[in-house]
Parts: sequence; structure tokens; C-alpha cells
Amino acid sequence: MEKELADLSLDEEEDEGMQFAAEARPQRSLYELCLVGCYLVASVVHFLVMKNTMANLWHLLGGIQISNLGEKRYVFLFFYEIDMERVISGTPWTFNNHLLLLHRLKDGEDPNLLLLVYADF
Repeated sequence: MEKELADLSLDEEEDEGMQFAAEARPQRSLYELCLVGCYLVASVVHFLVMKNTMANLWHLLGGIQISNLGEKRYVFLFFYEIDMERVISGTPWTFNNHLLLLHRLKDGEDPNLLLLVYADF
């Protein structure tokens, strides 16, 4: 068997790898499926409790990633457009009776600099 393996070689035609045509898909923006939210409350928002409560309340198909930006401000990253649309259309949302203001992020927007002071129902 060793002799057979030693006799193996590639012809010049076989030297190049196979090429497959890849389907070009537009890349998604970093914030395409993100909402930034802020709770209207003077007291402390317990992040882990809020995170678990909202994830359970929303019953999302693809799950969610919630990041704490500080100052009662959060980024909600969805994995499916349908999940995000369901949350947006289901507003107003509250946690411990405190209103959650949500804004859909656009390219170039800084979630820390957005003014979240009113709700549009």
C-alpha cells in the first residue's frame, strides 16, 4: 500500500482546486436587527431579572441577545426580522410597571447618544 501511495501524483491540470460559484448575498448592517431601549424609571433596573423576564414575555422564535449599555439603556439584538417586528408592533412594553421606550437602530446611529424621551403609540 505504501508503494501505491508513493506513486500518486497530481497532473498539472489537477493542480488547481475546484472553484464553486458562491451566491452573493448582501451583508447585513451591524444594527439591522437591533433595537435600543430605555426604561423610564428613577430606580435601579436589575439587568438579569429584566433580561430573563423580557425574553420569556416575548416568546421569540430565534432568541435574543440583550446588552446593558448603562444608564438604564439596553440593546436588543434579534436573530429574525419577524421577532423584532412582533416586539415593535406589540408595544407598549413594561417591566415592573416601568415603560420601555424602543427605537430601531439605523446605520451610523450611536445607541448611547439617542434621545429616548417619548413614546409613539
